[in-house]
Amino acid sequence: MTGQEAHRPAGRLRPALIDALKATLVAFGLFVVMVGVRTDVAPTGALFLRTRWPEVALLCGLVFALRLAMGLWRRPQLSPDGAARLAGTLSTAGVFFGPALLAVALILPLIPGIGRYELDLGILVLTYVMLGWGLNIVVGLAGLLDLGYVAFYAVGAYSYALLAQYFGLSFWLCLPLAGILAAFWGVLLGFPVLRLRGDYLAIVTLAFGEIIRIVLLNWVSLTGGPNGISGIPRPTFFGLPFSMGGEPGSFAGFFGIEPSPSHRVIFLYYLILCLALLTNWVAIRIRRQPIGRAWEALREDEVACRALGINITNTKLTAFALGAMFAGFAGAFFATRQAFISPESFTFIESAIILAIVVLGGLGSQIGIAVAAIVMIGGFELFRDLQEYRMLVFGAAMVAIMVMRPRGLVGTRAPSILLGGPRRIEGHHVSEGRG
Repeated sequence: MTGQEAHRPAGRLRPALIDALKATLVAFGLFVVMVGVRTDVAPTGALFLRTRWPEVALLCGLVFALRLAMGLWRRPQLSPDGAARLAGTLSTAGVFFGPALLAVALILPLIPGIGRYELDLGILVLTYVMLGWGLNIVVGLAGLLDLGYVAFYAVGAYSYALLAQYFGLSFWLCLPLAGILAAFWGVLLGFPVLRLRGDYLAIVTLAFGEIIRIVLLNWVSLTGGPNGISGIPRPTFFGLPFSMGGEPGSFAGFFGIEPSPSHRVIFLYYLILCLALLTNWVAIRIRRQPIGRAWEALREDEVACRALGINITNTKLTAFALGAMFAGFAGAFFATRQAFISPESFTFIESAIILAIVVLGGLGSQIGIAVAAIVMIGGFELFRDLQEYRMLVFGAAMVAIMVMRPRGLVGTRAPSILLGGPRRIEGHHVSEGRG
């Protein structure tokens, strides 16, 4: 087969069919166990196997069709001028997209028709946006693959809960303390992994996350074990509690308004929005500093980074500490919002979701991570009516994003230091050390 024939649809049909059949066979082996056979409870209380072969056939057919379409599809090749124009258009759109997204976030509670459910979803999305921006410092800027990021999230949550219950400290005093304690644990994690990289680093950070979870689960006298900690104090508005009684010392009584449960929810929404914006501002500012440029040099080539005289120890420890600090802030907010925490809230799946947000959004891209958090967390709610199939749909959507945008939703970024006019760098150049 010549090169021209390989690019024709007829020349690509046979390899695409073979590849689609292989993918379908693999999918069949998975779906038989996951979907085709299921245990159910009979009216008599006995267990029996219920088969669902039509659903298996439908899913296998979808896998075959999608894999065949992927094999036949070829991304259109743009000329250099066309690619430059497209990059310019996307860059111009990105300049306005970020402020527009921020404006929507600021006025969301004021939009007519926005209720408690929408605000709770917004709080959840902003929490993951903040966590994604914090992890982006470690993974996206410093290039350190961290699979145990949820451990610092848990440290922040339990720090606030214990300090508030045992010492009676307010949320505003516990918030910086939770971040400092999480940063301390980030430094402790950094020391054992100074000589590790790649897969070995990922395994150690994963183990660290599991160690923290197991300690929380078994240290019953301090953490409550599997029962968790309940009755965590709520935050106040500069000392004014959100009480439904409307007494003079409450938020509603001080401002002379009708007490409403939405006041506390709106306050929590703007609180996490401010914390997320603080994380974004610090990450952008510190990226332009010498330590930020050292992180990016470490990400591109650690050996060359050492040859340049950069202190690798300090560079790695500062990345772990700063990323962990913002996770601690988010954990303290999570504890005060839920008023209850347990080890079940800090499992490995949380680290996987946060890492997926960073990767899908684009390593090193602040706006891309925000969009990925909206798509992943908000989109997951859209699939809630699909019940048990929503995870399949959600996973298929993630695979489609990575196939269409392998460098993430935002694969370009602006250089930290500019020589001459402003320009943008494509994601594939960053991975090759040209960023």
